[in-house]
Amino acid sequence: MSSGYHFALQMNNILSDFPNIDTLRLSMKFLRIIQFFPHSFLCILILSFLAFSGPVFSQSNSETRQTISLASYFSSGDYGEDRDTDIYYLPVSYSVNKGNWVAQLTVPHLRIEGAGNVLVNIGGVNRAVSGNQIERNSGIGDSTLALTYQMNPFSETSPFVDFRLDIKIPTADRNRGLGTGEADYSVQVDISQNYGSSVLFSTFGYTFRGKTDFYAGLTDSAYVQLGIAKPLAPRWNLGIFYDFREPASTFSPEIHELVPYFSYRISNSWSFTGLTAFGFTEGSATAAVLGQISYSW
Repeated sequence: MSSGYHFALQMNNILSDFPNIDTLRLSMKFLRIIQFFPHSFLCILILSFLAFSGPVFSQSNSETRQTISLASYFSSGDYGEDRDTDIYYLPVSYSVNKGNWVAQLTVPHLRIEGAGNVLVNIGGVNRAVSGNQIERNSGIGDSTLALTYQMNPFSETSPFVDFRLDIKIPTADRNRGLGTGEADYSVQVDISQNYGSSVLFSTFGYTFRGKTDFYAGLTDSAYVQLGIAKPLAPRWNLGIFYDFREPASTFSPEIHELVPYFSYRISNSWSFTGLTAFGFTEGSATAAVLGQISYSW
């Protein structure tokens, strides 16, 4: 993912520590993935760009690397409401990495079955629905456009720092409970650092949500993610991170989740990632799983 990391090309000792470099950037990718997916991974979701970065470090800074990813996400829970809501989220993501810049576009298909008063990445809302009513709605979800700038580290031992801007494009139908119908903007900084044979990583961000009378009570909110990753073999990477999010609505609680994940590099071009989440508040899903396959060239 990091063709912009041309600083590493000048340092043989960094390149000799290849798995750790891969893990650093891979960790950053996970924190972004969580950016767009539904609720449990809230900044969940979607994106992709999960392929291991190994081959990228051999590229010159002027070369372009592209990635297309297909993911499948499912979650089920009451999210603090009286009835369970099932969310099926199928995003397709395209990423292009040139120099220090990464641009990503994600377009998902979304299906929600439940009481009709739970929104993806929001939680419970004040939408009036019948107490016994079960809604089943599907269609295009909100698309996401993201732009990331990857700073070059100042030294061999300094951390990796990336700055990211996400724009949620309101392509989902709010009348069917698939979105708010308004654009959202998120800004965040991702930081990762080698620690022995492992990598420590973090994200600090803030989301500015478009307000609407259709879904009153939407609020701007901060989020923080802290985690650790460790390569077990040249092709395997395991990790876990803690996810905290302030309430996205006056009708939804804050979120605390623990998310373990793994990634397997099938080849230099293909990779697969899986993760799940364990929530500790009413705003979290009872069950949540994600699988994603990516192809880079």
